[in-house]
Amino acid sequence: MGDSMMTSSQASAGELLHLIRSGRANTRADLQQATGLSRSTVGQRLDLLNRAGWLRHSTGASTGGRPSHRIVFDPGHASVIAFDLETRHARAAVLDLAGNILAEHTGPMDVGAGPDRVLQGLADWFPDLIAAAGVPASHVAGIGLSVPGPVDWESGRVIEPPIMPGWDRYPIRERLQEAYASRLDLDPAAAEAVPVLVDNDANLMALAEHQANHRDCASFVLLKVSTGIGAGVVIGDRLYRGIDGGAGDIGHIRLHDRSDALCMCGSHGCLAAVASGRAIARELAALGQDTASGRDVRRLLNEGHPDAVRLAREAGRRVGEVLVTVVTLLNPGVLMIAGELAGVPFLTGVRELVYQRAMPRATANLQVVTSRLGDHAGLVGAAAMVVEHLYSPAGADARLERLAS
Repeated sequence: MGDSMMTSSQASAGELLHLIRSGRANTRADLQQATGLSRSTVGQRLDLLNRAGWLRHSTGASTGGRPSHRIVFDPGHASVIAFDLETRHARAAVLDLAGNILAEHTGPMDVGAGPDRVLQGLADWFPDLIAAAGVPASHVAGIGLSVPGPVDWESGRVIEPPIMPGWDRYPIRERLQEAYASRLDLDPAAAEAVPVLVDNDANLMALAEHQANHRDCASFVLLKVSTGIGAGVVIGDRLYRGIDGGAGDIGHIRLHDRSDALCMCGSHGCLAAVASGRAIARELAALGQDTASGRDVRRLLNEGHPDAVRLAREAGRRVGEVLVTVVTLLNPGVLMIAGELAGVPFLTGVRELVYQRAMPRATANLQVVTSRLGDHAGLVGAAAMVVEHLYSPAGADARLERLAS
């Protein structure tokens, strides 16, 4: 929807909600002006939104006449459950619709154990998590899951994930929804009203960081470097996923000078094989350190271990070689480094290569920064994905229609 006035036939209740949520129109007069609808029609559509319990009304300051009555989205009228699945552990949280965490849990979870065991393990957290948040199960409007692999957005299925054995095309949405109903003793109809959405972790981290701190950035790139390497791209205010969810999978770009390095995908010479947290952990283990994953590398980096610092900077330079092309192609305003290796050594290596080799025109307005949300980015992004699905104009209209039936 653009900034120009919509015709009356376009301005559904969902479209009005979009204007309200975006802050573009927060009074009845503003909504009339933005949509061209009559006062009575605006009132009728606001009544639908009010009956659903989605709005909150407040009285603004007077400018000399009567006080203005502001209409805003109520982020507390429902909750979202979010899961952030990593290779060796997972996080879960209940959040309100503004992304505020109401309750949180973290525990070990081996993604290599396969989808059945992992999803059942996550489902075991449902009852205690909801109880800790202090909300009834009926308050939960959706479930979001962040996974460390490429996801086909339409089906919600992971496609040929290098570090998720057994997950290829597994029906994650359906199984997690069934597990949710089982753990909370819900009837199938109630469970079906709670959609489950799945996306790649780097995508959701990019969505969260962009919404939280960089909304004005029209081209935003987040690079996650942990056990693997992946990127999330936001163009305008929307995630760019590519044709079938494969956009941003830069960890499997081949480096010709390292064609001997075996990657978990089975190929040789991938960026992830030489510059990921797993790759650095392997090099540190060869030097006598007890390291097996990106989390172990982060621990040594936090301790200032000299070999870890040196290898992280070298990895940053390796990744920077690839990011030169990304920066030249997308001309982002912000390039954000996130994940286990997001610290000064790795960031320094990236900056060295990007600013040295990219054309000055491509980097003149570029900020190379680290994550602001840290370990919560995946959770906040998974929740934001669900909220955008539920309260988009089309999603809101469909839900209002179901509520009225």
